[in-house]
Amino acid sequence: MPKAMDGQGWCTRARMQGWVWALIGLLIMGPAAAQRDDPAANLAQIQLPEGFAIQVYARVPGARSLAYAPELNALFVGSRRDVVHVVMDRDGDGVGETVFPLAEDLRVPNGIAYSGGFLYVAENHRIIRFDLTGWEPGRPVEPEVVYDGLPRYDHHGWRYLAIGPDGRLYVALGAPCNICAVEDPLATIARLNADGTGFEVFARGVRNSVGMDWHPVTGELFFTDNGGDMLGDDVPADELNHAPRTGLHFGYPYYAGGRTRSPQFPGPVPVAEVTFPVVEFEAHTASLGVHFYRGAMFPDAYRHDAFVAQHGSWNRTEPIGYRVMRVRFDEEGQPVGQEVFAHGWLRSNGTAWGRPVDLEELPDGSLLVSDDYAGLIYRVTYLPGPGSSPTYP
Repeated sequence: MPKAMDGQGWCTRARMQGWVWALIGLLIMGPAAAQRDDPAANLAQIQLPEGFAIQVYARVPGARSLAYAPELNALFVGSRRDVVHVVMDRDGDGVGETVFPLAEDLRVPNGIAYSGGFLYVAENHRIIRFDLTGWEPGRPVEPEVVYDGLPRYDHHGWRYLAIGPDGRLYVALGAPCNICAVEDPLATIARLNADGTGFEVFARGVRNSVGMDWHPVTGELFFTDNGGDMLGDDVPADELNHAPRTGLHFGYPYYAGGRTRSPQFPGPVPVAEVTFPVVEFEAHTASLGVHFYRGAMFPDAYRHDAFVAQHGSWNRTEPIGYRVMRVRFDEEGQPVGQEVFAHGWLRSNGTAWGRPVDLEELPDGSLLVSDDYAGLIYRVTYLPGPGSSPTYP
């Protein structure tokens, strides 16, 4: 197991920090949980650009990462609990009326990705896959272990998993602490072949990424990263990073987020070159899932722009986030601006009734957004006309 380079033992310290921050988070979000009420009334608070509408697609407890299998007409949903769910829209009405577990008794199956008939699941300590070739809903499927060498720890131990254009599995391995010195493969994005061979570090200096996608034209990786905690209301920034090749270092732990230096690591940075984020988001927004829009339902101006789910703050005087951002990209595949796309999960009194996590696109071009706090998956659609129309089935 990697050790902290400062010799103080990151493991015990990370566990203590994890317990403290988890308790603080519960204390802060507790009042918000008590105020969660009718989702139909809450949904009417969501504000979208003109012509867009939002509805509840499915109820899924603890809904986190999303992966759609078009040939199965099935949406798979990861969680930070012990279950992976399946959602099916059998009648094609845009609502996932059938929800059931695909697998249970897993260890934090947050990261999921689908390709070639296999559903890949990143647990806290390993990557498994389910062969769904010829699968029929309701039929049990036993997992196959793909890779069992992931370092096991709890703090930032919920993995994000994606499949790149090269067919390899990319898995984010967050730092087991707020800000501390670590060794490979911690605080990295690693990749490996779909059969579990060829494990290697792709990107270093990544504090805690919970979202990645590849630009549809350039095929280059972009990923979110969460800035450090307890450094102030307005610093450090959350990030959207660009990794066009392997071997780049994105600054952690010497930078806490954006260009803000970590007070724990003053002085010269012992890295030849740091790659800074291409987009800085406001501090503590908890920017998680990112998805490049590829469909044809939304207006042409949205095509190949990125949507980013911001889960929301827990350690800020005034809460921030709880929304979906749009990052505009130019024809060369470079970001040129950001704006709020959907908001309203945060009430005016500072309490939240929902927390966006991940995004996925359906074949018709509509956009799904998961919410682990409300236990819902939303579907965003576009129809030219005056105003937007939140609906609840």
